[in-house]
This record gives sequence, structure tokens and C-alpha cells, in this order.
Amino acid sequence: MEAAFSYLEQHRERFLDELLALLRIPSISAEQAHIPDMIRCAEWLRIALQKAGLDRAEVMPTAGNPVVYGEKIIDPKGPTLLIYGHYDVMPVDPREAWNSDPFEPEIRNGRIWARGANDDKGQSYMHIKAAEALIRTGTLPCNLKFMIEGEEEIGSSSLERWCAEHAEMLKADLIVVSDTSLLGWETPSITCGLRGLCYLEMEVTGPNQDLHSGLYGGAVANPANVLARLIASLTDAQGRITIPGFYDRVRELSPEEREAFARAPFSESVYKEKIGIRATEGETGYSTLERTGIRPSLDVNGIWGGYTGEGSKTVIPSKACAKISMRLVPDQDYRQIAELFERHIRSLAPDSVSVAIKTLHGGMPYVCPTDLPAYRAAASAMRQTFGCDPLPFYSGGSIPIISTFEKVLGIKSLLMGFGLGEDAIHSPNESYALQNFYRGIETILLFYGHYAETLKSDPI
Repeated sequence: MEAAFSYLEQHRERFLDELLALLRIPSISAEQAHIPDMIRCAEWLRIALQKAGLDRAEVMPTAGNPVVYGEKIIDPKGPTLLIYGHYDVMPVDPREAWNSDPFEPEIRNGRIWARGANDDKGQSYMHIKAAEALIRTGTLPCNLKFMIEGEEEIGSSSLERWCAEHAEMLKADLIVVSDTSLLGWETPSITCGLRGLCYLEMEVTGPNQDLHSGLYGGAVANPANVLARLIASLTDAQGRITIPGFYDRVRELSPEEREAFARAPFSESVYKEKIGIRATEGETGYSTLERTGIRPSLDVNGIWGGYTGEGSKTVIPSKACAKISMRLVPDQDYRQIAELFERHIRSLAPDSVSVAIKTLHGGMPYVCPTDLPAYRAAASAMRQTFGCDPLPFYSGGSIPIISTFEKVLGIKSLLMGFGLGEDAIHSPNESYALQNFYRGIETILLFYGHYAETLKSDPI
């Protein structure tokens, strides 16, 4: 690996310049106006894979945004890793909260500040640069395939069918994903579990037009008031979700598992200080880490209705809407949860309004066993770069497509991310530390080697 590490050192500045160029492309999948940018970003990545030395690199159509596929096969009978990432990014609103242009990356205080710096352009690009260093020095120890999609932030709705149609092409021993975080710079970790996701939009409609609140107030149901009552009813004073049947399939951890989970270093005071709150809140009887890692949750992600402009306008709105996400844990099924949610809301909604509920996207929870050879290979690589053993960790986030990969392709995924909590993904002022970018590449280089060696004697 010395040659590959030397190559990395020689090309550090170029690698960074290339990432900054990638971050300048506003590939926001949630906004139709950016469809041309999605195409442009996919083509940019195709060229990047080609320049890295892959034998095949192409942009492949789906029912939605294209997938960038690439491969370097050194031995058809040898071990094969399929690298998954996504080039789409979250919207930047509220733009005024950014300290710099979200699509004109800046380097400040040892960090890259831009939308997608971490999630997931920065992390995906580490794998491309690790591959380049190994290919150009003739030290690549295993076959590599790349699958970089453009719809992760909107639920990967086109990817399941695309994977099924190209299952033969995507054959691999393992899928590697860098789209998660470390517990801390001094406490490396490997994500061995992700929560699932059920994402809904609810619309409450009352009168057929906005009404004068003086002439009609008190006699006509206000959809905003009704929506607020419905949302408030979804959780109780103990922080539990009140939807009947919601917890029926929640897998409870044993006391021993909870004790092991609690070993992860965590400071409640630092956690509160970082996000500017006086107290945490959640399900009674569980710690903050448990609430965000191994317990389900329900949150309002957006709510609107009526007049929200400057000054006053006394109206009863015709409609009020909310977007609601529920994070799920093993063994919950997002499709069943969506049905339970709708049934519950309809049972509570008064006759004075009508309710429409739409499921936007969802995904199943995922667990990666820590006894996989791939997990051990990743742990060995992190031990070399971080100087200590990584901890297994259950993340509160969701990557819905991961469970789909196992179902459609029959391949397990290893979640080896290098982000940090302070990177503010999905929020204004997203950033990614330069040291994480470079150490991530180094760790990936080592992982490829360890994995190839491990698989020779202990196949998955």
C-alpha cells in the first residue's frame, strides 16, 4: 500500500480541487428546476471514474435521475466490492441562513463549506480517489464496481427496479457505503444499524376558499387548528407514539444489548450545547442515544397553511398541510406503519374537514452483523488510521435503499462513514473536515486490502 499512499500524498491538492468542482453543481433532486444539473453531475462523475482508471464508466438511465455505473475488474474470479453513493443533495432552504454560497464551496477553519460536502459527494468521492490511487499504482487488490445514484434524498424511487434489471451486472460480494458518521474523531465507529423511514404528507381541507376569520371564526372548522390537534395527538406526555399497533413489531433490546450500546462515549451537556438547547426530550425510560438509535420516533418536518407573509391577514385558511416522518426500528415495516397512521388520523378527524394522506417514500430498517469478515476488515483498517478500535454503532438516520439491496441483490452492505455530528448535513452551513476527507481515503485504501485478504480465508 506504500505506493498508493505516496500517490495520495502527491495528489492531495488535485483531489481537493476536483471535489470542489463537483460541489459547485447544484444537483438538488427534490426540485424539478435542477433536472439539467442532475444530468450534468452524473456526466461529471462518469468522466471522473474514467480518469481514475476504471475500464467501464457510463451514465445509465432510470425512470428518474440516472445512475452512474463503473467497474474495474482485475480478476473475474476474485473478490468484488460494489461501492454505493449518491450525487443528489438536499435543498438549501433557508438560503439566508448560510454564511456562504452553498454551491460555491469555501475552505475555512480546516473545513469544506458547501451543500453536499459530506452528504454524500465528499464521502462518495473518497472511494473514487482511493480507487485511482490503487489503480494508477498497480496495487488494486480486488474488483471494484461503482453505483452512484441521483435520488437518495427523495427516497431512491427508481433504484430498486434499476437494480433488479441489472442484477447480473451488479453481482458482488459486498456493498460498501460511506454515507454515515463517526461517533467522534477520537472515537471511530462503524454503523451496524440504520433506522427505517416512513415519510408522509397530510392535507386537511375545510371551506372551499379562505374565509374572513371575523365573519366565520367560531362557526367553521379551521384546517390549521384541526391539523395542529391531529399532530398533537400523535404523541403522549411520555414521548410515546399513540398510533394503535405502532409498537407491535418493535424489537426490544435485551438488558445486555442496552448495556453494550451505552458504552459509546456520549456527553449530554456537550450534545445540548452544540445544538443550543436547554434540555433533551423523548420517550420516557430511554437515554438520548437510545432514542436516536434503537427507538422509533415521529417528527413534523414541515407545516404550512393560511397567511404567512409580512403583517396581518385575518383569514381561516381553506387548507393546511404537514410533512411527517417516522423513523423505524427492526422489525417495523414502513408500509404497515403508513396504513396504521392513515387509519388513526381518519379515526380522529372531525366531519367538518376532509383529510388526504400521501406516502412520499419509505424504507426498511437495516442491521449489519458485526461478525461479517467485511466488518472485521473495516475494523482493522480503522485501527491503523485512527489508532484505536472502532465501536459498533446504531445510527438514527435512514438510507432506505440499503435494505432494498439485500432484498433485490442478495448482498449485505457495510456502512463505513467518516462524517461528524458537526457537519450539519441537511442543514444550512453543511461542511466536511479536510482531515476526514483525507483520512477517509486512507482508511478505504487499507480496507480494500484487508477485505481481499480476509475473503481468501473466510468468505461471506
